[in-house]
Amino acid sequence: MTMTPDPPPRGQVSRRSFLQTMGVSAAAAAVQAQAERADAAQPSSAPTTLSGPGPIEITLNVNGSDRRLTIDPATTLMEALRWHAGLTGTKEVCDRAACGTCSVLIDGRLVNSCMMLAYDAQGSRVTTIEGLARPGSLDPIQESFIRHDALQCGYCTPGLILASKALLGANPRPTLDQIKKGLAGNICRCGTYTNVFNAVLDASGQSPLMDSEAPDA
Repeated sequence: MTMTPDPPPRGQVSRRSFLQTMGVSAAAAAVQAQAERADAAQPSSAPTTLSGPGPIEITLNVNGSDRRLTIDPATTLMEALRWHAGLTGTKEVCDRAACGTCSVLIDGRLVNSCMMLAYDAQGSRVTTIEGLARPGSLDPIQESFIRHDALQCGYCTPGLILASKALLGANPRPTLDQIKKGLAGNICRCGTYTNVFNAVLDASGQSPLMDSEAPDA
């Protein structure tokens, strides 16, 4: 018959329990040390500055000029431009970045302004359709849109022009497939896609397509 040793009297520690406790403590200390090293390797973050909940003042650089606006912190860039700055070329349709009518350029990059807070646009250069032309002359892409009658109702046109501007800024001589991909986020309910493609091709120094040559959009 195997005899089980009696447990140590209360207040005393057996060799086995002592080693087990030491092993657990050492493992815990190692984990904590590893966590502390990982924390030390992370760059320290500056405390976050909160704005609101009441109206706040922001300054946006729009079309080369600073505009100081008083807005609700939840105001989108589209709302700030259209309702607070009076730049109605920035349209509101889907309000979920699906149609492209609210397109603007942020430091030359195409952005759906309905999905960006106005507060976050501070410190960047915002370009709307109103700022694309220069006194006495339209931008070449605007002239090309007119020349090729690339609009009907005109509601989607500002976004399409700005998307075309961003595309040509990144790729001065795009292929038809690249044009279609670059403008895929901008919807034209009037279906003037062929003329839009022609306008971009012409603005890039390429021969426009005949209607019969243009594939379906």
